[in-house]
Amino acid sequence: MAFSTILFDVSDGICTITLNRPEQLNAFNVPMMRELIDAFELVDRDDAIRVVIVTGAGRAFCAGADLAAGSESFDYEELAGRDQEIPAEMGTRRQTRDGGGLVTLRIFRCTKPVIAAINGHAVGIGATMTLPMDLRLAAVGAKIGFVFGARGIVPEACSSWFLPRIVGISQAAEWIYTSRVFSAAEGHEHGLIRSVHEPDDLLAAARAIATEIVVNSAPVSVALSRMMLWRMLGASHPMEAHRIDSRAVQYTGAQPDAREGISAFFEKRPAEWTMSVNDDLPDFVPWWDEPTF
Repeated sequence: MAFSTILFDVSDGICTITLNRPEQLNAFNVPMMRELIDAFELVDRDDAIRVVIVTGAGRAFCAGADLAAGSESFDYEELAGRDQEIPAEMGTRRQTRDGGGLVTLRIFRCTKPVIAAINGHAVGIGATMTLPMDLRLAAVGAKIGFVFGARGIVPEACSSWFLPRIVGISQAAEWIYTSRVFSAAEGHEHGLIRSVHEPDDLLAAARAIATEIVVNSAPVSVALSRMMLWRMLGASHPMEAHRIDSRAVQYTGAQPDAREGISAFFEKRPAEWTMSVNDDLPDFVPWWDEPTF
């Protein structure tokens, strides 16, 4: 598939998606929205891809929504498209859904771990699109901002759900209410950023984590674990986790990858996984009711 606003590269089981509008500081627009959704569709269909890294070209990660339309930049009927063909769940009738939310919901549904390598400024949707990613690494000079109040709008891309779960309600409220642009170090202090790196070391650090996942862990195990971790954020009682843990442990424990994992451990060799996410997820997935718009 050809892309115009992103780059899509796969090597050694790792897919690197690069936001690629460097002259516009990778500002988010409708083509980028569509291409990110398409890219994650490709990721989920390809069992050779085990982990995703998302980064930016040039000196920014993503400077936010493209404001080329001036005061009309936040006309979301225009941003989402009035009659365009967008994801199947939405149909083709006129929609006013938030474009950033379409992207974050697609990342949320991804069956592969997703790592953000925030190479430069990440503001607005540039910050919120990273929230459904599993880990966020940042370069030393990166600045992050949830600046919606300063633009006269409100948080988007489902960030009112994601951000408090990552950093707690008080810190989320402070960043949202003040619209402050803050350093990667401040993000690290409050748990938004996993680690801060020199710019030249950032992608290598992200790939090192991704490689650990590829080498150490079975793909079906990781896919199920990602679903369990994210879905349990909204659970009302640990019994909900116990129910799905019990089914998932029973299923995976009886599969070839469990036998291979144990054999590899005793034989002190790398495991050779044979199960695939597209073919071997248990029939109780999904165990949740997928909400509609």
